[in-house]
Amino acid sequence: MFQKLEDVEKRFDELTQKISDPEVIANQSEWQKLMKEHAEISEIVEKYREYKKVKANLEEAKEMLNDKELKELAEAEIEEAKEKLPKIEEELKILLIPKDPNDDKNVICEIRAGAGGEEAALFAGTLFRMYSMYAEKKHWQIDILNENETGLGGYKEITFMVRGKGAYSRLKFESGVHRVQRVPDTESSGRIHTSTATVAVLPEVEDVEIEINPADIKMEVFRASRSRTDNM
Repeated sequence: MFQKLEDVEKRFDELTQKISDPEVIANQSEWQKLMKEHAEISEIVEKYREYKKVKANLEEAKEMLNDKELKELAEAEIEEAKEKLPKIEEELKILLIPKDPNDDKNVICEIRAGAGGEEAALFAGTLFRMYSMYAEKKHWQIDILNENETGLGGYKEITFMVRGKGAYSRLKFESGVHRVQRVPDTESSGRIHTSTATVAVLPEVEDVEIEINPADIKMEVFRASRSRTDNM
């Protein structure tokens, strides 16, 4: 793992130099490609450099143990470093897992009320508010594309776009059927209702330029023939 991290850091330094090169900047398509790669590995490099800093602090603290005046401080730093290192190692392992190419894309979400009538529609509304609050926390933007609201504040269905870095990586696992069991406000006898709602999460599709060669277009013209009744 650490050899791979060294290679990633080396590549990061190479990219840092390249994206500052005027000749590379002049080639915008190449520059944008390198900038994207630079951004994708920057988090790994920052975490790895944090690891190396904590590791260096640990070694320095061990050397300070022989100094009576600094021994207590050294022991505290050693304890702190030993607590941090395993956590950072786990974070590095996760960061090294190959990413889904769609992870940084915006997403289109659709929530539909399922079984449960009006209570299912209320549950769909609860899910939408939950995702809206999460998006606000992540500083993402939400645009409602379509909605079919019920009279009690729920939704038979609602479709919305979530715009923000990493939106798909965080929301893609929300797809599927969600179920809730609760006593709804609309229930006077206190019975527990089971309601469902479906959530679909799709990455935003990139614009694709399509060129059609006129030579590839084949046009055929058909005319309807008269029926016998028309001739009578």
